[in-house]
Amino acid sequence: MSSQGSITRRLLRRVGPIAAALGLILTTPVVQSATAAASVTLYASPSGTGSSCSSSAPCSLSGAQQAVRTHLAGDGSADVTVLLTDGVYRLSDTWSLGPADSGTQGHPVVWRAAPGARPVISGASPVTGWTQRGSSGVWSAPVPVTSNSRQLYIDGRMVPIAQATPASLGFRGAWTGTSTGYTISGDQAAMAWFGSLSASQVAGVEFRYPGGNGPWTESRCRVASFSAAAGTLRMSQPCWTNVTARAAYAQASGGLPSMSPGTMPAGIENAQALLGSGQWFLDGPGGTLYYRPSAGQQMSALKVELPRLETLVQGAGTLAAPLHDITFSGLQFSYATWNAPSTGAGFADVQSNLRMTGANNQGMCGFSNPPGSCPWGALTQPLANVSFTASENVTLTGNRFTGLGGAGLGVMYGAANTLIQGNEFTDIASTALLLGCTYDPLPTNPSDAAGIKQNCTPNGARETAVIGTNEILTGTTVADNVIHHIGTDYPSASGITLLFSRHTTITRNNLYDLPYTGITAGVIQGHVNQASTPRNTTNINSSNTISNNILHDYLSERSDGGAVYVEGHQAQYVYQADGTTIDPVQTLAKGLQVTGNVAYNGPTTNFTYYNDAGSEWINWKGNVAFRAGDKSHGGCSPTGHFWITGNYFSAGIQSYPCAQPVDTHASGNTAIPATPGPSDIPQALLRGAGAGSGSYTPPLSVAAKIFYVSPTANAREVLVAGEGFGPATPVYIGTTQVTGVTRLSSGFMIVPIPAGTSAGSISVTPQVPGSIRLNDDDGGIAYSGFSYADGRSYGDYRNDVHYATANGSTASLTFTGTKVTVHGELHTDQGNIGVSIDGGPQQVVSTVPGDGVRHANVAVYTSGALSPGRHTIVVTKLSGQYSTLDGFTV
Repeated sequence: MSSQGSITRRLLRRVGPIAAALGLILTTPVVQSATAAASVTLYASPSGTGSSCSSSAPCSLSGAQQAVRTHLAGDGSADVTVLLTDGVYRLSDTWSLGPADSGTQGHPVVWRAAPGARPVISGASPVTGWTQRGSSGVWSAPVPVTSNSRQLYIDGRMVPIAQATPASLGFRGAWTGTSTGYTISGDQAAMAWFGSLSASQVAGVEFRYPGGNGPWTESRCRVASFSAAAGTLRMSQPCWTNVTARAAYAQASGGLPSMSPGTMPAGIENAQALLGSGQWFLDGPGGTLYYRPSAGQQMSALKVELPRLETLVQGAGTLAAPLHDITFSGLQFSYATWNAPSTGAGFADVQSNLRMTGANNQGMCGFSNPPGSCPWGALTQPLANVSFTASENVTLTGNRFTGLGGAGLGVMYGAANTLIQGNEFTDIASTALLLGCTYDPLPTNPSDAAGIKQNCTPNGARETAVIGTNEILTGTTVADNVIHHIGTDYPSASGITLLFSRHTTITRNNLYDLPYTGITAGVIQGHVNQASTPRNTTNINSSNTISNNILHDYLSERSDGGAVYVEGHQAQYVYQADGTTIDPVQTLAKGLQVTGNVAYNGPTTNFTYYNDAGSEWINWKGNVAFRAGDKSHGGCSPTGHFWITGNYFSAGIQSYPCAQPVDTHASGNTAIPATPGPSDIPQALLRGAGAGSGSYTPPLSVAAKIFYVSPTANAREVLVAGEGFGPATPVYIGTTQVTGVTRLSSGFMIVPIPAGTSAGSISVTPQVPGSIRLNDDDGGIAYSGFSYADGRSYGDYRNDVHYATANGSTASLTFTGTKVTVHGELHTDQGNIGVSIDGGPQQVVSTVPGDGVRHANVAVYTSGALSPGRHTIVVTKLSGQYSTLDGFTV
């Protein structure tokens, strides 16, 4: 009885809450308690003290944690809830939770925001005492001499560190690459600039290399030293070798290229001499923080937060004694940094923010000569500012993860039954969600145990259990979350990174404004597998699902990715009775299910749904793709066993330009227009996708915003796609509110329109009478060579812009009106633009400010009076590093 009851309780603890979230009913024997569990409510406050933890005398956060432990020690089955009142909880150290903080099955310990409160768990200190430094426009404030951070947050948003481009500094670019760095003696401007810095200042300078190790990467390395006599820059190690001299490996199905040593950096960062408008610099040893306010900013009105901590929350048990049954709801996790990229290892990017930090054959195992570390693909992961390992039944609902310098949330190392639902992830330097560990593709392999303990858990030294299947990430549900504006510092980040797991469900999430891929399942794991060598590497993946997500406006900075990107083995094989023949039906059932997703606005996408190197056993079913790149489905050197059925795609499928898969099975797919209208996609697919499309109502919402409007010509209604569409979201045509709007989901509406309506006149806010302000993301603007960016904190209209770096890039708009204004940005990294109307002569306009200060969301050109009727304006980038468009007013 005792043994059976223990097994039943453990099973329920692992699967019960997830089953409930997915609407399942478990019918298992339950032992009735003679008395109901005691219910205890405690209170915490940022200014709390003492140990009573009452509503009138709340405790501090640490005091409340101790009170929870005291109650649990007396009654382990008690229902304990901690209500956090409003305010900022400034942590002096990581908030660590372990087995002693656990509830019991059905009685989790709950850490929840008090009604109406939005408590912030912060790893930063406020910076005050600002003084202006002469007439330079730079302000400074004292900070502790131990300060060290790669991020600064002002008024809740990350602001850029001091930076410039080589061209803006007058560098000629005549640099010669070497095995140790650069010879720059032929560039007198560079020689003078580096010569003006002290040795310690030189050692802080960081170079940025977009696309340096493949178009999907952005590596960063620091300068180690400068020799004026030799005219050389010595770069930090091992970063430089890992970026420019990666080891080759055999049987490659995908490349991990080295960057040419002579590649000039695209950006130069982290020197006080670089301070531009809206930028900061930290002199940690000198105990001083510097900031140059943007135009219109008043230092006295700014709330400045400098991170001190790297890990905000660490929930960690061991496999023998896990943390379990604990819930976090309604909290905000903010203001942490991640300093490892500032070391000699730098950020030697490989893929999806995984990087090399050791030898140049790290993770290449026996495929390189000499052999590298094992297992294959054992690269270094970004730090997660909030993490859970060796845990069971952890629930995170209705929280905000924002203002974070690493990955937002990490879950790995035997974590079971984690529910991540209804949260918002935004303004995050790396990936939003990191699921799994690069060191555990086969935890049952005894030779991998040491690496798993060292790299997948903070408690490896305390682990007494034998590592095996108990270490597999199992039963994670990621549902109804909104993920946007991530990868702000490391733009090779995916919205969600899934490594090795079983029974993971990623469903009904909204992902947008992403620099790279939306959701990735497998990172470099398949780079030695393909149809000809399908089993060079294997893993424990099985029965994972990516379903009913909305993914749009991704790949805004990097390329060679997709809305959903897959690599490597995705199923455990099921064999027929002969023991040697794979049963395709049962094996596919244990494979990766990619179903019901809707992807759009990924114009630089290779393949919207991307089965890349060594990927196998994937069911692509009932997905949608439009305005989403060259091909809707395909990949490079996959293994195969793909079923592609019942999808609605605007571009081709089964494109395999590198090597053909073993087998594919495509049927019942429907071709739709690149700009589909209301009748081109089944409403059931649109209703079933995105946050809140199931029975769960997310407690958080984002501001309503339109990202797509179907063609309006000769249409009586249009399909509108965007974010934050609620039952009460109004829709306007000009200044008139529209009636009869059909809301399909948080991401789609069908809007009736009168004849003559333009896409630009449809909005979720009323427009100014007599004029129409079109945001830069308006569907009526046609771009060539421009990319999308938002969250720059410069005051952009609707917090976003489009920008171009290549001369000749164009933005055009056809409109009906009598005058047009072009909105953009004035800054020292801008240049000239050319403006022409109706094919007339091009007028050259300078967007370089006379005062040397950045001015965002300003009118850079206004036409004279135009004849009533339709006109076309074309804006062309002519010079400068950037050209920025913030929309038009007609």
